[in-house]
Parts: sequence; C-alpha cells; structure tokens
Amino acid sequence: MINQTNINRKVLNNGIVVITTENTMADLVSAKIFLRIGSIYEARSQAGISNLLAAVLTKGTEKLSSLDIANKIESVGARLGSDITTDYFLLSIKTVLEDFDDIFQLSGEIIRYPSFPEAEIELEKRITIQSIRAQLEEPFAVAFSQLREMMYQNHPYALSTLGTENTVSQITRYDIQKFYQTYFRPDRIVISIVGKISNAKAMDLVEQTYGDWQPPITPISTLDLPTITPQPFTAKKYQAIQQSVIMLGYLAANVNSPDYAPLKLLNTYLGNGLSSRLFVELREKRGLAYDISAFYPTRLYTSNFTVYIGTAAKNTVVAQAMLKAEIERLVTDLLSEEELEISKNKLLGQYALGKQTNSQIAQVLGWYEILNLGIEFDARFQKNLSTVTVLEAQQVASKYFIEPYISIVGKEK
Repeated sequence: MINQTNINRKVLNNGIVVITTENTMADLVSAKIFLRIGSIYEARSQAGISNLLAAVLTKGTEKLSSLDIANKIESVGARLGSDITTDYFLLSIKTVLEDFDDIFQLSGEIIRYPSFPEAEIELEKRITIQSIRAQLEEPFAVAFSQLREMMYQNHPYALSTLGTENTVSQITRYDIQKFYQTYFRPDRIVISIVGKISNAKAMDLVEQTYGDWQPPITPISTLDLPTITPQPFTAKKYQAIQQSVIMLGYLAANVNSPDYAPLKLLNTYLGNGLSSRLFVELREKRGLAYDISAFYPTRLYTSNFTVYIGTAAKNTVVAQAMLKAEIERLVTDLLSEEELEISKNKLLGQYALGKQTNSQIAQVLGWYEILNLGIEFDARFQKNLSTVTVLEAQQVASKYFIEPYISIVGKEK
C-alpha cells in the first residue's frame, strides 16, 4: 500500500492537478504527465488521431527540432516518451536528480509548443498504417478487433487506438493541430512526480514550467458517448492458419462500480498465470490450448471481461464449449474458500509488486487521479477486494456472465 502521509496534492490556479511524493531510496526522479484526451474523444471519421498526435508531439517544437529533442534526452541518459490509451494521454519522464529540472522543462516545451512537422506526421502515418496491416495478419489481434466491434458497436472503444488504415490516411496536419488546440489545456492535466526531490521543489518546478499557462475561456463540450445495447452473437473470420483463436466477451463494469473488485478477483482466478483455472484445466489437464488467458481492463466507461484460447483447428468446437463451460461454472457453482483466498493473495501480491519503483508509483498516483478515483483508491480497492465473499463472487458472475459475444478466427472447413 502506498504511504499516503508523504503524498502532496495541489490544484494550481490554472487547473493542473499536481501530485508529489519524495522517495530518497534511489537517485532517480520520475514524472508522469497525464491529459484527459484518450481515443474516446475522437470522431469515428478521425479514429487514430490521438495516437498520431502522441507520436509526433515529441518530434519538434517552436524552438527545437526532433534531433534537438533527442540529443537533449540522450546526452544525459534520460528517458522521455509519449503514449495514448482509450481514456488518457501520457508523457513519461525518468532521469537522475541533477538533470530532472532540464528534462522537466523540456516536457513543458513539448506539451505547450509543439510544431507538428509535416514530414514527421507523414512518416508516423506510414508507420501506423504498417502496424495496422501487420495486425491483420495476427489471429489474436484479428479476433479481438472483431470482438470489440461486436460488443461496442458505434462506441469509440470498438476501435483500436491505432485507428483504421482509411481514417489514418486521411488525417491532416490541420486536423492534428485542431485536436491539440481543443484538448491540450492545463485544466485537463494531471502531473505526478516521485523520486529524490522534495515535494516543495517539485511543486515549484511545475509552477515555473506550467503555472503561466492559462486555459481557454471556452469549456470543452461534454463527452457524448453512444449507448451500448447488448446483442450477443457469434462472428467468424477465416485465415490460412493451422489453429483457431476463440474469444468469449462479456460487457462488464467500469472502474467506479462496486463490482470492479469482484470482477478483478474472478479474472485472476480464471486466467492470471500458470496456476489459473483456465491454464490448469484446459491446457495442462486436457492439452487443448497453445495459449489461454482472461483479461478485464480498467475503463472509465463500460469495460469487457474476455477469455480466450488458441487451439488446434480440429479442437475448435470442443475448446469453445469447454471455455464457455468454465465461465458458466462461476455462475452455477460457488468458489471454494481456498480458491477465493488464493486468488485474493495472488492479486494483492501482484498489485503490491506494481508499486515498487518511482516510475510505477508516479504512474499509479497519476492514473488514480486521471480516472477520478482519488489517492485513497489504493487503500479502498484492497479493502474492497479483501471483503469479497464466495457468494458475492457468484452474484457478480451471474450479473455479467449471461450470454457471450463469441469471436473466432481460424481455418475454414
């Protein structure tokens, strides 16, 4: 559990939320700069624009070229990178203390004054399209893409953050600039700094770098997401491969739901690691699986609970039936007290291991804030998890695991 007594949280006059915590165990400082501009804010006709923006943001500013930025970072052995998810954008920094001021100020230059060079945009578009095409050759990626589109329909979660070849090819520099001007503003930013730097000094550095950045007068319009209407069905795609990928997906609770902790527990029980139920029953005992697991991503809006198996083509029918049976078992049968406690301990252990380094702690603290969970979520989640009973686990399973969406990719008969 993160020690909350050493965490300082402050909201600047321009709306930036700053979270700092001093950790003197290593001579390193990590900063995570989050913005509320994930792919959920994209128009469907511009799917992939936030990913392109994240890619080109670090490739030039009003004063610095892409090479200038790279030299500044690499000359001191620092790390700086940007990423996009469905729910937020992230710029990450890690460096030794003596170089942190300069690299953090560089982040301000990158975030506030990007130049979006035309040549860099065209290069990133080609790279992105290559990645999209490569995914079309990967059975797992094809199956999951098909599953997302089935489950989420017109909702932005239906698409990969990469977008599609058609949408990416049509995005222009003007589109990226307009998207940036709309969503990159201080009142949508969360900055988390952890490491060998005092809370006061870290806060002063943020004030110096970002404090004079004023938000536009015009508020951002409320996010209007389409309603997801559950309509489970089965879809198949054929590829010239010797195996099948079978995915069963269920619409599931978002991170703010009281069902979040029980669903995380069930996910751990079913598909987390070599001792999980699916791995032991369908791979070790029955030899059906090349690959098998479950995942339940943390989402601001409706999430999905998905189980999958990669199996020999000849085993497609039986593997699908047995995968579905394992889910239905959670509805009809109670877990044993031993199964419940093992899953709790495994999940809590992995949760603790994800908060060891300065970078991990900065990530977690900023992540809690950008998802509107608050710093206290760290303790609240663990408490909620520890109180889950076998009956509650079954009730949550019965609530969500009704009828699955089924996505199959494999060899045609």
